Amino acid sequence: MSVPASSERFLNKAPTVAADMTFLDLEDAVAPLEKEGARAKAVDAIKNLDWGERVLCVRVNAWDTKWTYGDVIEVVGNAGERLDEIMLPKVNTAAEVIALDLLLTQVEINSDLPIGQIGIEAQIETARGLINVEEICGASRRLETIILGPVDFSASMEMPSLAGGLQIPEYPGDYFHYVFMKILMAGRANGLQVIDGPYVKVRDSDGFRDYCQRTAILGFDGKWALHPDQVTILNEVFSPTQEQYDKACSVLEAYAEATDGSGERKGAVMFGDEMIDEASRKVAVKLKMRGERAGLTRSAA
Repeated sequence: MSVPASSERFLNKAPTVAADMTFLDLEDAVAPLEKEGARAKAVDAIKNLDWGERVLCVRVNAWDTKWTYGDVIEVVGNAGERLDEIMLPKVNTAAEVIALDLLLTQVEINSDLPIGQIGIEAQIETARGLINVEEICGASRRLETIILGPVDFSASMEMPSLAGGLQIPEYPGDYFHYVFMKILMAGRANGLQVIDGPYVKVRDSDGFRDYCQRTAILGFDGKWALHPDQVTILNEVFSPTQEQYDKACSVLEAYAEATDGSGERKGAVMFGDEMIDEASRKVAVKLKMRGERAGLTRSAA
């Protein structure tokens, strides 16, 4: 869930929205003349509002602006231990992630914070960033998440449409599919969470659901929300259904029974009309974990 750090009204409402992660934005959602003042508002919100167990992040400004170092020093240096991550937008090279890592280490030392406590989320929003995404994803042990920024990416590519990643009926296919998959593969190869960017038509629930399904089907971990109404749809689309969760539990049980010492010790076994094996187990483990995070429990037999 994205929250402009310059708005006290939105900051106060943010903890009531059932998002897994909330980031307080110092970048695009904040006007240039408000950016420096928004830092103190972000710090106050981090320290004095009840954020529960969600991941709490601040998006700083990109390295090609004059605000980045000030954002990091003032926010991380004053927010205390509740801040989990810093999001860096418009990442073009691995060096930009390394620079943020080094700066965070200095701030942590000077603020008596545990070294390495603050994670990094990197946004891919440019053609150069996409070309370098493999190196970016391996640039720092702090890196936890890679994120697509579809609107800025469209601008970087000089796409004539203002759709910014939205479906274009006239195009014979999904014109963002390569972008989705390149970021997803780079993230997964480095053990990162992979998140899709925002859907700007905040009142278009059907369109938002369609966009969510595009990346949920590919295996993305989630997507941004710009409005509380979008969070409900996000949680639904990116969480397993009860049927999927129950099946995953059954697959794990059947595979364990077939492969443990008391069973037939088969590497592959029939599960109904499907053949399941070690690859099936890995998929089922992921589905079960996602279901548990969403609060699902197995249905009664």
